[in-house]
Amino acid sequence: MNSVVQEKEFRLDWLKWSFILAFGVAAIYANWYYSAESALFRAIGLLFTLFICALVASRTKHGVAAIDLAMGSRTEWRKVVWPSSIERNQTTLIVVAVIILTALILWGIDSLLSWLASIIMG
Repeated sequence: MNSVVQEKEFRLDWLKWSFILAFGVAAIYANWYYSAESALFRAIGLLFTLFICALVASRTKHGVAAIDLAMGSRTEWRKVVWPSSIERNQTTLIVVAVIILTALILWGIDSLLSWLASIIMG
């Protein structure tokens, strides 16, 4: 069985991106122009604009690739094995202990070098 997989064609992507850019610029201008209006209405307008731009962008080649990446990330996220609370607490305590030990060692070296410098300089 030999099947030919056809890649989806994305026509007029440049026009879609131009629309997104123009619509975004228009939304920013409208937000500035109507600055005396309620912030709630302006926020709703910007969210509506963002939704429309995202919808148009999802129909472009790069938009489809971004959605595929997000779906793949979601699949990988489900594969992650999270540590139990006991493992998390033990790891946190080990990290804190190593940080404290390193700080004490660096403090000791600093104190020793300061003492030696004070002896040499008098």
